Amino acid sequence: AVVSTQSTGQPLRVLTKPPYRVSESGWGEFEIMIKVFFHDPSEKPVTFLHLLKLFQNETVTMKDNTLISETYDEIIFTEPTSLMYPLLINTKALDPSLSQHHHNFEEIERKTFTAIVEARRKIKTEIAELSARIKNQKESYQIIKQEVKELEQEQNTKT
Repeated sequence: AVVSTQSTGQPLRVLTKPPYRVSESGWGEFEIMIKVFFHDPSEKPVTFLHLLKLFQNETVTMKDNTLISETYDEIIFTEPTSLMYPLLINTKALDPSLSQHHHNFEEIERKTFTAIVEARRKIKTEIAELSARIKNQKESYQIIKQEVKELEQEQNTKT
């Protein structure tokens, strides 16, 4: 992986083996570009942008006096090449300490999914309510339009 930042003394880092970690000191927030290259040269590199926040907030945690800014991304190979396929299938197990996350991404995914389902339900309800209001307004408009027409006809017959 290649990690590129604009604000550090060493703006380009090349990481060739786990753990794929960069440690720095500082404060701020900026976007870093992470470009992943594969053993198979026919597979195109994949670029990720990660908003790095060097201060504690709801997405950045503190552990052992270290800020941890994690995100979870997946790369899906729909048609891996004949060279890449065995590399994907026969992966070596990493040291468990390297694959531990400080955030529970399954729980975050479940909460996000629940929030999306609830938002969709709320939107459907609001659409139904607004559609009913529009229908009522159209009916009221037609009634008023008819009353105006009748009043105009009545007025024309009097004159």
